[in-house]
Amino acid sequence: MGGRLGTALGAEARPDAARTMPYQRIANDDRGTGGESSADFLGYFSIGLGLAEALAPKVMTRVIGVKEPDDTNIATMRAMGLREIGHGLAILSNQHPEKAVWSRVAGDMLDLALLGRTMANPENDRGRTTFAIANVLAVTALDVMTARQLSKQPRTATAARMEQGVVRTKRSITVRRPVEEVYAFWHDFENLPRFMRHLESVQVTGDGRSHWKALAPAGRTVEWDAETTDDVPNQCIAWRSLPGADVQNRGVVEFAPAPGGRGTEVRVTLEYDPPLGKLGSKVAMLFREEPGQQVQDDLRHFKQVMETGEIVLSDATKQRGPHPAQPDDKPVQL
Repeated sequence: MGGRLGTALGAEARPDAARTMPYQRIANDDRGTGGESSADFLGYFSIGLGLAEALAPKVMTRVIGVKEPDDTNIATMRAMGLREIGHGLAILSNQHPEKAVWSRVAGDMLDLALLGRTMANPENDRGRTTFAIANVLAVTALDVMTARQLSKQPRTATAARMEQGVVRTKRSITVRRPVEEVYAFWHDFENLPRFMRHLESVQVTGDGRSHWKALAPAGRTVEWDAETTDDVPNQCIAWRSLPGADVQNRGVVEFAPAPGGRGTEVRVTLEYDPPLGKLGSKVAMLFREEPGQQVQDDLRHFKQVMETGEIVLSDATKQRGPHPAQPDDKPVQL
């Protein structure tokens, strides 16, 4: 082997910084730190544990090794439960809950101190207390790992908006149709209710503006006026809601040739400000009303409309849960 090893990493072989900066900006914009999912788990875990401690403090006090709980033990356990519930709500209410997770770490230290006092009392069940300490240490390790991962989040404009409660979702799909055809169909906003199940109507009002009416959780409807902020034929369409919208939102749909001549890659990025922030988004997710899920469902419907001319429905789409094998003839609400 001739030549010098490692030249691929040499300064002369690296791409020009000005050329790579746009791609780095895109990467930072999309970047997740890996702590978001575990933070959500910790949020739900905190609420579950807190409810157990607040509603059954005597039982939980015995679980950690106190054989004969007194009023002080019970009051302390109930207070710990309320603190856990507060941690959980704080984590689930913030898109980047770095500070809320670090506060859980501080709570873990307090729990360990209280368990240490329990261990020091010879009248308690030290075996149970030891087991409780081991569990708290395991959760503390997860808390610290999650908090450190969230701390690595790059300080971008997108991250700043998400810290203010704005929820961001990004989805993509490949459609086996030419870019020009896919763009043209989407460009006519009045086509959107054909595949977006939550949209009741879109009316183009002129001058790049349109009026939208959509279904919301609990049978409500929301409306807003939007304006097109960017429109590059066969490449992208961007929009944002105007002041006074029931739900503030903005987004962009991008079109690009799919690799291997497989049609068009459609990428949708959506930002919205839910009424209850991230917590409202999590509650909506339980009923499949969270916009990230809606966007993915809508893209699948869009693909079907573009490729087959209609939305293909399965038996499971018509009837949820156990049902007769023969589907009925009732119309389907998308």
